[in-house]
Amino acid sequence: MPHDDRDVSVVVPSSTAPPQRPAQAQTPDTAPATPEIEAPPLRTVGKGYLLWLMIASFGGSLALMVPLSYSLAVRIDDLVPGHEERLGYVTGSAQAVYLVLSPLIGLWSDRTRSRLGRRTPFMIGGALVGTAALAGVALAPSVLLLGLAWVVGMVGWSTAGQAIQNVQADRVPEEQRGRVSALTGVMTQIAPVIGIGLAYAVASSTFLVFLVPGVIGAALVLLFPVLKPEGDSRGLVHTNGVTLRGMAASYGFNPRRYPDFGWNWLGRFIFFMGLYFNTAFGTFFYAQRLDLPVKEVAGIVAVIGTIGVVAAAGGAIGGGFLSDKLGRRKLFTLIGSTVFVAGAVTEAFAHSLPQLVVGAVLMQFAIAVFSAVDQAIVFAVLPDRAEAGRYLAVVGFAQKIPSAVAPLIAPLVITLGVSAGGEKNYTPLYLLGAVLALFGGLIVKFRIKSVR
Repeated sequence: MPHDDRDVSVVVPSSTAPPQRPAQAQTPDTAPATPEIEAPPLRTVGKGYLLWLMIASFGGSLALMVPLSYSLAVRIDDLVPGHEERLGYVTGSAQAVYLVLSPLIGLWSDRTRSRLGRRTPFMIGGALVGTAALAGVALAPSVLLLGLAWVVGMVGWSTAGQAIQNVQADRVPEEQRGRVSALTGVMTQIAPVIGIGLAYAVASSTFLVFLVPGVIGAALVLLFPVLKPEGDSRGLVHTNGVTLRGMAASYGFNPRRYPDFGWNWLGRFIFFMGLYFNTAFGTFFYAQRLDLPVKEVAGIVAVIGTIGVVAAAGGAIGGGFLSDKLGRRKLFTLIGSTVFVAGAVTEAFAHSLPQLVVGAVLMQFAIAVFSAVDQAIVFAVLPDRAEAGRYLAVVGFAQKIPSAVAPLIAPLVITLGVSAGGEKNYTPLYLLGAVLALFGGLIVKFRIKSVR
């Protein structure tokens, strides 16, 4: 099929063929009902479209992940020195709020009729709200106000990122999903590293530490719909309106009816729980193991991250492209989870920079492999591609719940048996993360049946 970079409307007339279903076995009792919304056509994406999709993914990740991986920790250390557990409460609370809102936002997105399309309004609105909220975080005089501002920022940037992912489900065909997920995944790996470097360059101004990554990220996200417009969705066909029952149903799915979607959700949930145990307190962990002040860790994190980017790029591209070529996905998710274990164990016992570098590189490689290939699996097992916004929000629970829960549980683990003011105990936290990540990979490998 030739590459097609032309603008593509998300509307499919009601007389066209029914929407594509996931390639998993259906019985008469589990066959899907008549769809409420008809799915847009899948078309091979060209290099130009993919380039701007990658740039948008980079921008969204830049704005969201720099605060999560660095600047929020610095800001909290300024406001309440020695109370790093407050970082977990702030980030966990914000994740919990978006967790509640995301299915409703996805449902709204699926049914949006506008000149700009279904997903574009959410990219634009999310980026603008997120940028404004980052300014509020930078200027907040207390942890409470900082936390409230970050809730708004998390909702804004997560909404924009989800819209970018929804576009992939709307547009990208099965034979390209591995490589597209890989290349956009590489962008999300690179963005925090470059963003922390930008933040470190303007570290003398707390306001700029938050605002520079946010403004750059917003600009890159907004370029995508400007240069590659989604298409008019005012003729979108859907048979039923939104009801309270439908809104409640958007928070879940029937795992018996869609078993592969359910098993992938569970494996993804457990893997990401392990991941967030091992990354939520990375800034404080490096400061402790290298005996450095928190503010001086940015340079170390940037160096480790830069080295890890090479590994992450190799992992995502290698895993994504090979999984497309070989037609095998699950093998690569298991490889990713196994390598993550090696990296987590290395970091758990690391007390020098070389050991930390080795552990971080292995973990970044593993996360990239797992994330890129499992994203392709997600697109393959969606119960209804026409309602990608809703179902990808449910998939997002498998990542958002761990990102909310892990930072709340982790302080209990790192303070277990530690006297007041004593050195936090990170070793069991990293070992627990390793066990969970491996278990998640095993579930994806051995329980999903419709994907090789």
